[in-house]
Amino acid sequence: MDEIVRFTKGSEEFYIPLSFQGKDNFERPEGIILAGDVGGTKANLALFHFEKDTLEPIKHKTYKTDDWSSFLELMASFHSNNLPPIDSICLGVAGPVIDGRVVGTNFSWELDEKEISSALKVERVSIINDMEANAYGLSVLTKKDIVEIKDGAWIRGNAAVISPGTGLGEVGLYWDGVHYHPFASEGGHCDFSPRTELDIKFLRFIQKKFGHVSWERIVSGPGIVNIYEFLLEDKNITEPEKLRNKLNNEDMAASISNCARDGSIKICEEAMQLFNIYLATEAAQMALKFKALGGIFIGGGILPKIIDLVDKDLFLHHFLHSDKMNTLLKKIPVNVILNDNSPLFGAAFGAARNLSKK
Repeated sequence: MDEIVRFTKGSEEFYIPLSFQGKDNFERPEGIILAGDVGGTKANLALFHFEKDTLEPIKHKTYKTDDWSSFLELMASFHSNNLPPIDSICLGVAGPVIDGRVVGTNFSWELDEKEISSALKVERVSIINDMEANAYGLSVLTKKDIVEIKDGAWIRGNAAVISPGTGLGEVGLYWDGVHYHPFASEGGHCDFSPRTELDIKFLRFIQKKFGHVSWERIVSGPGIVNIYEFLLEDKNITEPEKLRNKLNNEDMAASISNCARDGSIKICEEAMQLFNIYLATEAAQMALKFKALGGIFIGGGILPKIIDLVDKDLFLHHFLHSDKMNTLLKKIPVNVILNDNSPLFGAAFGAARNLSKK
């Protein structure tokens, strides 16, 4: 975060032209803006000085969401008296945003634009879905910020972002012929669709545990743990002592991936292979539903940490598993977003846009 981020200039190698409300450009007066990326595990906040098309960082801090009872309580700690007053706020929040309000999907906060505006005495406040912020953040990525796991034709057309983390976020980007227009979805909560006998057994295992079996129960950090626990039961294997005493899913998922990486526990390797397969399956379903010729981007906090565990051949095999539409899927590139601050930059773009509102 030491660099100045230029929103309007993309890399010569890689550029996703995004639109805000259909405008190529908007007034960019100077101001102090607060951007937030708020999810079930962490809240990432940054204060910037915005002028013309550049962001100059003032303060950046990441908090554990569960350590705070509300966003306003967190802000009381983040924004002290020695910092300049805020002119505009945009928060990307993990949950469905309706009329400027959202209740966190995997955390207990309720955020309201009007309440935040009144409490912080900031006139311009907007809340957007965290995956919208993730999509807007594509505008600041360069080639070094992404890694390809499946090649494609890079045809201008609709695109999509799928982000495994504490939950599973999904967002579409409609291509109008000139710009991309992100639109939020809650596709991660759609029903898991099994393909094989093993998948059907896994479905029944998750049904017993949770009732509803969504993709989020599988393609996420807790999902890695669910896959691992299913394999233990299905194979009638006693849990390895190395993993037996883990207290929460976040640590457990990291431990499973670490054991897969060092090859110390075979069932962990199998769990990560299944995670790879299910990610490829849902990514392909998004690609078909959105006709995402512009590409599938994989965001979230998991894939950058386990990129060395992604078997590209295995991913490709299960991505191209749609019979008549395999010809279409072959054209679609799939890339992992390595820059975990892209949702924060997307929210900053929203806050900067708000400065021009009367």
